[in-house]
Amino acid sequence: MEILDEFKQRQGDLLGMIKDLKAMLKPEQLKIKPNAKAAHDYLCSLGEKLKRHLSEEDRGVYPPLLTHEDPKLKSLAWGFISGEKPLRKQFETYYQSWLKDCDFNFNEEFLHATLEMLELIEVRIEREQTVLLPKLEESGVFRAAAN
Repeated sequence: MEILDEFKQRQGDLLGMIKDLKAMLKPEQLKIKPNAKAAHDYLCSLGEKLKRHLSEEDRGVYPPLLTHEDPKLKSLAWGFISGEKPLRKQFETYYQSWLKDCDFNFNEEFLHATLEMLELIEVRIEREQTVLLPKLEESGVFRAAAN
């Protein structure tokens, strides 16, 4: 069960960061240079955590599902893997557009793009929590692996 517990912990951390960022990403807050820098740094930290989360899924969650005898679990894993690729690409594009140059001028376009990206991450995690995790727990795949 350790893999699933870590998975849930990472999801909780990401959702907590997104909630904090949404509070930070208010135009009146971002007009203050130290607040803008803090928001930028926190966005970069979120990006690193998101990359680690997706990487850990690739290494720890999906391999046992892809080799499982139940075709429904295999299909579920492939569905999440294929859904992860667009999110990674969108985040990389977002990062290159908005975060790479350390420009803390958070205009309306930046705020819109950021809130849209945060929403995509939230939707992904909520889908993991409502679709993937219940199936993993029900299947017992990781319970058997832990013993």
